[in-house]
Amino acid sequence: MIPHPNEADTARRFLRGCFDRAVEVCRPDRILAGHLPPPPSGRTVVVGAGKAAASMAAALEAQWPGPLDGLVITRHGHGHPCARVRVVEAGHPNPDAEGERAAAELLRLVGGLGPDDLVLCLLSGGGSSLMMLPPDGLALAEVKAVNGALLRSGAPIGDMNRVRSVLSRLGGGRLAVAAWPAPVVTLSISDVPGDEPATIASGPTVPPVSSPALARAVLDRHRIPVPERLAAFLDSAAARPPDADHPAFGAGRFRLMASGLSALNAAADTARAAGIEPLVLGDAIEGEARQVGTVMAGIARSIRQGGTTIPRPCLLLSGGETSVTVTGHGRGGRNAEFLLSFALGIQEVEGIAAIACDTDGIDGSEDNAGALADGATAGRARAAGLDPADRLGDNDAHTVFAALGDLVVTGPTLTNVNDFRAVLIR
Repeated sequence: MIPHPNEADTARRFLRGCFDRAVEVCRPDRILAGHLPPPPSGRTVVVGAGKAAASMAAALEAQWPGPLDGLVITRHGHGHPCARVRVVEAGHPNPDAEGERAAAELLRLVGGLGPDDLVLCLLSGGGSSLMMLPPDGLALAEVKAVNGALLRSGAPIGDMNRVRSVLSRLGGGRLAVAAWPAPVVTLSISDVPGDEPATIASGPTVPPVSSPALARAVLDRHRIPVPERLAAFLDSAAARPPDADHPAFGAGRFRLMASGLSALNAAADTARAAGIEPLVLGDAIEGEARQVGTVMAGIARSIRQGGTTIPRPCLLLSGGETSVTVTGHGRGGRNAEFLLSFALGIQEVEGIAAIACDTDGIDGSEDNAGALADGATAGRARAAGLDPADRLGDNDAHTVFAALGDLVVTGPTLTNVNDFRAVLIR
């Protein structure tokens, strides 16, 4: 491991503190209480899915004034003890058999309820794959193949969920229709750019915005092969979404409890308290991770060199969901890839440091949330025998930051408002 110069440690500690604060304010136990509806005269049934679903269920159990029961599905390793709500851990980002079985049980739980009952649906990022229940006539393996191809293609999350919502018996409003005449109140933590309810977990409780034609257009645009059985399904009546005028949607309520902007604003408050000017660039930034990293590096250099009217010191804050078109064979999620590209763009420039992490604690499929970098990162990598440009070309950013001891490892945070990026310019 190549040690980092002591003079930059303060900047790195500050950036890590900003990230920790951003995650803290989005924890379910901090935000749930103000969004709860009154208890019904009948049953309260809890369902849901996402990386934060188990911690949301635990917070609900602690704060709900009456009886409840139900089932939520979360990612393997993201469970949380619950007394009344069953927690199932399943596969993400690709669905698995555990999630398929749990999704089928979830669908059964909401069937047969009446208008005096209430369904509380707990949704957070990752819900699309975690409660994937393929339609009759399609096997999970076929859906997984399409999902995996979309992941590798670098498709934005909106495109991915346009396909997922059509290929799921719960997505695109179908869960709310299955629960009718019981009303559904959705409590959501958003990890998608724009916080559109129909995109969060593929919109199981809100009017659909996708269709078989839109799903097919997404697959064609990203050059995803469409097997014969999938093509036949997309052409069938079974693929049609529920009517947007269905009474289930009028009876339901959707409540957004936290989003990427919540995290960025918390970090901005931390910066102001330290006498640093925050600039929130938005929580809906998308695009190829390495290209976003190059652009952000150029902005940081211009500010550092006095080429803008932005005061220094300052903190550039951004979120959203970048993507990675996988062409290499290395390791690393989108945050590590963004940050290695950023490090190459600011190499040998003093006074700039950055952190990029996924707020769920898992960058892609790795065991780190993200990493830290500054102007010395590229040089330190070369001193360690690693060419950062070559590693970036092989989608191998994780190897670089692991060798330098610059990974940020939190473990599952049990919340998820997507990516967090902070660039400190001194």
